[in-house]
Amino acid sequence: MTKVRRQPVAISIPDRRDAALTLGPALLVFAFGFLSPLINLAIESLKEFTPGRVGSVENAAATVQNYYELANQAFASVLLTTFWIGGVAAIIGQLVAFPLAYFIVRRISPRMRTLTLGFLITLVLSSVLIKTYAIELTFGSVGIFRPFLLTLGLSPNSREYINIVVIAGLVHSIIPVATLTLIGAMQSIDPRLLDAAQSLGAPGWKAHLSITLPLSFPALISSTLVSLTFAISAFVIPMVLGRGRVLFMSNVIYTRFSDIANYPSGAAISLVMLAVALAVVAVITFAQARRVSR
Repeated sequence: MTKVRRQPVAISIPDRRDAALTLGPALLVFAFGFLSPLINLAIESLKEFTPGRVGSVENAAATVQNYYELANQAFASVLLTTFWIGGVAAIIGQLVAFPLAYFIVRRISPRMRTLTLGFLITLVLSSVLIKTYAIELTFGSVGIFRPFLLTLGLSPNSREYINIVVIAGLVHSIIPVATLTLIGAMQSIDPRLLDAAQSLGAPGWKAHLSITLPLSFPALISSTLVSLTFAISAFVIPMVLGRGRVLFMSNVIYTRFSDIANYPSGAAISLVMLAVALAVVAVITFAQARRVSR
């Protein structure tokens, strides 16, 4: 069989000019809104901090001491807490959002679907602080879930109880976002595939595992990454629900910048957190790409 070689498509000068005019404003906004703050953070993280002053020392020599200070057990503990609680919340969010998205797409009328989408969008746009205190009341002294956790032997002041409350707060905010992300994937799946599988004798659960789940898996990975990114960058939820005993990296960064005014240390923590988050996302994305290429 003769292979057809694709000829490279030449881009004319007017096309390049149009592309530059189209992308130019977006690239400028990206450079000034994203790259410039990161560059400033990187520069600040290499400066020396003197206790008692605000920010770094002027005209000080560059130093990596701010990064060396992060190589301790306390920092590693906060980083691990951030990712394991955020990861658990992201996974639980997908377990709830996946069947919910399928139900919205396949089981309700178009009118109810529109109302449900509007409700989910309202939840996404509503105040995080309001939703956080709603969870606080739900698990508080008069909350409906407090007796259930007490029957499990969990004290309201225990670390396990607080972890569960923080995870519940994250899941509460993740579910609407994950559901909206997965609805598009569910709509693109032809329902006749499930009907064909069931007509050939496959039970409903097996048809979903062999058809619905594989076809929506890329969207599920994307939804998980979005949920994980939101969870590990949460600030209000661990600050309010964590009661000072569950700290996320965002809370530590806020303390360094606001309470201590140690801008170099806060900048170093921010960049390390960004690097770790990008590494996690890159690994998951690479694994998904390898799975698709097979």
